[in-house]
Amino acid sequence: MSSNNRRSTTAVNPLVETRDVIAMKEKTGNLYESIAVISRRANQISVTMKEELHRKLDEFTVHGDNLEEVHENKEQIEISRIYERMANAPLQSIAEFNEDQIYYRKK
Repeated sequence: MSSNNRRSTTAVNPLVETRDVIAMKEKTGNLYESIAVISRRANQISVTMKEELHRKLDEFTVHGDNLEEVHENKEQIEISRIYERMANAPLQSIAEFNEDQIYYRKK
């Protein structure tokens, strides 16, 4: 995720709130098309966040055969907490859609 996207996602309210579906409908002309655009973007965001999280957490993996040695790493816990506090992918995609940051086109 680029630093530009990170700044926009941190400003997203992580709480669920009601949305104006009429305003969503006006952007594409069809409510269901707007929801399809938002859901595709949410899937993209989710995959990107998951890859980024796994990449960061892979730095802390221990490549050993001993499963009994499970120790907590404070940096790893902090990274996980940061991702838990972030707004989920659908909320981020709705915010991007409302701010006209999503490019979409009809086939």
